[in-house]
Amino acid sequence: MEPHRHSSTPHLVDLVVYPGFKALEAVGPMSVFDYANVHLRRHGRPDGYAVRVAAAQAGPVRSDTLMALEATHTLAELEQQGAGCTVLLVGSRDIEQVLAASADLVAWAGRVAPRVARMIALCSGSFFLAEAGLLDGRRAATHWSVAGLLRQRYPAIDVDADAIYVRDGHLWTSAGVTAGIDLALAVVEEDFGHDLALEVARDLVMYLKRPGGQSQFSVQLASQRTAHRDIQAVQNWVLDHLADPMPMSVLAARAAMSERHFRRIFQQETGQTPSAFVESARLEGARRLLELQVSLPLKTVAARVGLGSEQALRHLVVRHLGITPQAYRERFGGPARR
Repeated sequence: MEPHRHSSTPHLVDLVVYPGFKALEAVGPMSVFDYANVHLRRHGRPDGYAVRVAAAQAGPVRSDTLMALEATHTLAELEQQGAGCTVLLVGSRDIEQVLAASADLVAWAGRVAPRVARMIALCSGSFFLAEAGLLDGRRAATHWSVAGLLRQRYPAIDVDADAIYVRDGHLWTSAGVTAGIDLALAVVEEDFGHDLALEVARDLVMYLKRPGGQSQFSVQLASQRTAHRDIQAVQNWVLDHLADPMPMSVLAARAAMSERHFRRIFQQETGQTPSAFVESARLEGARRLLELQVSLPLKTVAARVGLGSEQALRHLVVRHLGITPQAYRERFGGPARR
């Protein structure tokens, strides 16, 4: 079944849950599809999505929180009557334990996947598709904390441990929790266009719609995870002074270390070189300006993040994100701010 962007019939989305599923990973995408319907109605159009909750048995299914979702359909019913054009499997905190008890769900996914337009696995839900053999020879994303386990258990999968989400054919996988919202927004964009997806993102106070290839970690978050106080101080200084020149000598001096010692300790503590961290920080700063200050000239964006020219900005953005700064701004920019 293929999605019908201009059809008056809503896209049928089957959200598959099981005891211990991650509540936010289910509710986040559900909210995206609900907000999409709201905006379509505002434009005088029919609802674009109809979401059903399915499980092995009908009835309330307890999540990893105090919340439960009411399964109105069983997996057997969906297989007999026809699943929706999109099937969405959510993840679990204890995926190994759940997977060991989910042979029926794995087999069901293997049988249903070829019949649907999109089979989506959020976070550790990718393990269900992996166990069914659906991801062999394909790229896939998952939560960073279990990426190594996914790679170890299923060596035939090209695991992208850093991506927000990955689409390989009709199979979609994502990183953890809020990345499911990013993926759901990408689904809305595919079905109904960029403008509607952006309206939904703004309603959810997500001014930026993160592209799938973006890192799961912000540079700011990475700096907060650094244990070495002097190295963290240098990282924080970099983030606060992106426009300043940052030769190795300046960074090392701020840590009161020799350049050689600083480079070694920085790599040891952060897993990347000082120059790589500076480049990542400047890229993230440029992205933020492109997303939130859409009227700012590109040469000013370049200057504010310490890049010498608009050409240098273009080179950095294209190398890491695969599109030009202007194209990135047009695709992910929010309301103009001064």
